[in-house]
Amino acid sequence: MGRGRLGVNPVPRRASDIGNASRQLDEARERLRTLLEELDGPADPDAEQAWLAETHRRSRELDRGAVKAIPAEQVFAQARTELKQP
Repeated sequence: MGRGRLGVNPVPRRASDIGNASRQLDEARERLRTLLEELDGPADPDAEQAWLAETHRRSRELDRGAVKAIPAEQVFAQARTELKQP
């Protein structure tokens, strides 16, 4: 059986191949997890608290009228327009 695009064999045709296919998928999953961790870098232990503080700050700004909410549809439409410009 040849190897597929992800480096693992396609769906096994015999019951005896299921164990091997399962191990190959586990190995591929572990390689992907390792690559993602390397790309992301170490987790920031303060990130969750920082995002919580940021959401509270933004909520207070909205509540007191310091900023105006913009509908998501409008934001995405503007982003699409700007990305199309050279």
